[in-house]
Amino acid sequence: MKLNERSVAHYATCDSPADHAGFLRKRVERYHHHAHHHHSTSYQRRWFVLKGNLLFYFEERESREPMGLVVLEGCTVELCEAAEEFAFAIRFDDAGARAYVLVADGQAAMEAWVKALSRASFDYMRLVVRELEKQLEEACKSLAACRKSPRRSSSSGRKRHLSNPALLPLQEKPAPPPLPPRRRSAAGSATGSPAPSLSPAMPESPVSPETACFSKLHSWYGQEIAALRREWQERQKGGHP
Repeated sequence: MKLNERSVAHYATCDSPADHAGFLRKRVERYHHHAHHHHSTSYQRRWFVLKGNLLFYFEERESREPMGLVVLEGCTVELCEAAEEFAFAIRFDDAGARAYVLVADGQAAMEAWVKALSRASFDYMRLVVRELEKQLEEACKSLAACRKSPRRSSSSGRKRHLSNPALLPLQEKPAPPPLPPRRRSAAGSATGSPAPSLSPAMPESPVSPETACFSKLHSWYGQEIAALRREWQERQKGGHP
């Protein structure tokens, strides 16, 4: 992969926000060309800056030019066994690719770096975008279904009401309800005879213990009271107290 060093260096130090930044110790292996091919390992403290899928490292935090760059594509980030505590490694799929062993200052810093680096590749971002698109599609379908559902239920309710009012829940027809007790007039109480019957046009009470329709109850007793009042007025006109 070819990179324009000037553009990369500018991107590393420009004001664009970093996804993660902090000090890490970077392992450096030095090979000594002696008979036994002896090598030694040391760690250098560097300032690391993660932007997108590019991991820059600087000699100091105030440095204006990066010392190196790791392109985080096709890599895995994993904890590793090392003499140093809080160590993790960036490894690549290619057999001959270099692995980067880094050491954080503590457990929280190590976990934060591993999490940030694991999410930095475009492969991960592509998976996230696909999942978000799927969730958005499901949410749109659910919203559309919710918007259509009340209209269907309201329409069907109106059709039921127009075609057969008896199907409404408050107007279900149980066994014929008993008539409520009639009030007795004063004359009827004195003679023991029942009070005059109500007007033949009066309907039976639509209310029974199995139903709960206050408006029907109110209307029915209102008609009964009106009928009793008319009878009382007629008795007053005829001279009966």
